[in-house]
Amino acid sequence: MSTLDILLWGVLPYVTIAVLVTGTIWRWRYDRFGWTTRSSELHESRLLRIGSPLFHFGLLVVIVGHVIGLLIPKSWTDGVGLSQQAYHVQALLLGALAGFCTLAGVAILIYRRRTTGPVFAATTRNDKLMYVVLVAAIVAGLVTTLLGAAGGEEHNYRLSVSPWFRSLFVLQPDIEAMSHAGTAFHLHTLVGMALFALWPFTRLVHAFTAPLGYLFRPYIVYRSRTGGSATRAPRRGWEPTNSTRRPRQ
Repeated sequence: MSTLDILLWGVLPYVTIAVLVTGTIWRWRYDRFGWTTRSSELHESRLLRIGSPLFHFGLLVVIVGHVIGLLIPKSWTDGVGLSQQAYHVQALLLGALAGFCTLAGVAILIYRRRTTGPVFAATTRNDKLMYVVLVAAIVAGLVTTLLGAAGGEEHNYRLSVSPWFRSLFVLQPDIEAMSHAGTAFHLHTLVGMALFALWPFTRLVHAFTAPLGYLFRPYIVYRSRTGGSATRAPRRGWEPTNSTRRPRQ
């Protein structure tokens, strides 16, 4: 193991986790008002209705695929009778489909942001950097998925990347296993760590918020001003409110 391998696969992952955790806590404490996606649906909704579901549902499948591929050891799938070839085929089909859907969705969203004047005007440098890193992570993931179609142990991330990833949680990083992974896996991992380090400081932070309050908030009751009986006929012009009505002498 070289010094570079130790820094990249033994030190940098924990630096990324520290930035992700502390950055999220800082953002929640000092920038809670900015904890939002800054929705631009009012400016344009046609492309948003196409690109946003493609991106989010594709990304959801990608995340599930990463969880299964990285956290579930090969011995477990072998134990339930799922052969390496069957796992490889389903991972390739679902991974490629989800990856292309995610890439198509983010491409539509970027096109919308660039061609819609008010949306582009509200785009910050932070947003541009986030999109660059996000697209790079998606493209790198697709490349590793397509390379997996070639087969061979050198493209089997379950023997290199997965053991290294699981070893991080027990504070004993398997640097040697990760160093034997292919260049495409190294690039995808590095871009992924860069994305997670940027995550708390971009609009992506909204992914950590679940709108659970909507399940418990009371109903909103609407009452018509013209539906009931009035005590007097309505007057023309503005009516004074309680806060602006002058007290009687």
